[in-house]
Amino acid sequence: MSHSFTILKSCPATEARAGLLSTPHGTVPTPVFLPVGSQGAVKTLTPDDLKMIGATIILGNAYHLYLRPGTEVVEKVGGLHRLMSWGGPILTDSGGYQIFSLVSLRRVTDEGVTFRSHIDGSEHFFTPELVIQLQEKLGADIIMPLDECPPYSNNQNLILEAMRRTHHWAERSLRNHHREGQALYGIVQGGTLVELRRESACFLTSLGFPGYSIGGLSLGEPKEAMLAVLEETVACLPKDKPRYLMGVGSPEDIFEGVARGVDMFDSALPTRTARNGSLFTMLGRHNVQNVCYKDMTGPIDNRCDCYTCHNFSAAYLHHLFKSRELLAYRLATIHNLHFIISLTERIRKAILEGTFATMKQSFLGSYQTTNEETRIAQKKKWLESRVGLDSPTSPVQ
Repeated sequence: MSHSFTILKSCPATEARAGLLSTPHGTVPTPVFLPVGSQGAVKTLTPDDLKMIGATIILGNAYHLYLRPGTEVVEKVGGLHRLMSWGGPILTDSGGYQIFSLVSLRRVTDEGVTFRSHIDGSEHFFTPELVIQLQEKLGADIIMPLDECPPYSNNQNLILEAMRRTHHWAERSLRNHHREGQALYGIVQGGTLVELRRESACFLTSLGFPGYSIGGLSLGEPKEAMLAVLEETVACLPKDKPRYLMGVGSPEDIFEGVARGVDMFDSALPTRTARNGSLFTMLGRHNVQNVCYKDMTGPIDNRCDCYTCHNFSAAYLHHLFKSRELLAYRLATIHNLHFIISLTERIRKAILEGTFATMKQSFLGSYQTTNEETRIAQKKKWLESRVGLDSPTSPVQ
């Protein structure tokens, strides 16, 4: 099966659309949320768990897999699908975001980026061509080119330089991508500067990628700015190609992204917050470690039909977290991913039935979002943390 994207229905009141994304490893209904498995595993879960909660496509990371276990090992085993025992579609990120997060451990030129491993300090050099070769060996269905993701900043020169370098690398990546049955998406950059976002989207569109990713958002900017930039960016992208908003996945952001025409989302938020005891409900996130859950005999969300809520009380989850039992992380992750994936499925159903605008208004009217100041502070803390930590409570996925 080759790659194709078909739009089945659009929402007349918004830019939302429901579609089908076909890949060599299966067809993915969109909108869709991708669980993050950077190192070849979604933390605490098996492939059967992912199927049980409704995952249709998952995300890996070329940077992490290059460092461990090594791209050659993955290729020798038979590719990333075989290594993970996952028969469905896989998307791999280039690792550009992780590399550029290593502020003191990397240096960049137009040729590529030199960085030191966060694992052992060894030095490595990534070029756009090498990153394509690595992902061709991994064998993912959808891959990303090396791009420069600048931090949230008002420094126009910094953002302009990163955008132009991203464009130059995109051209080199296209010229060196040869694996059949594998789709390479372009990545739009430009910070929160609308004119640069438009320029980036128009330039990448001219190159004829089969899909387009929107990178460099949700990096600490105000939510209002993120949504404004997203709306302007999507308007410049082809209507018949899939649109992928990278690193964004809170419930409210999925609604807002879908309303603006986004088809694909990924984020470590559901798994990261799960390992910290913060669980999604239809009314907002609740930390099951709080004392109010110590003797709660019902599930954390009595409207949820996930394995965790069907079988265990909030009191039990509270106990597991307080006892630091590893089962706590597994059960919480199952719940959070089920919540996000099933919510995205309901959004898709609403688009097909013509009720998305009403559903969005109803959900956002009752869902308690994280305070903006708190959200930005939490994001900043996470962005400053080191990548690749192995603790089960690590913020990195």
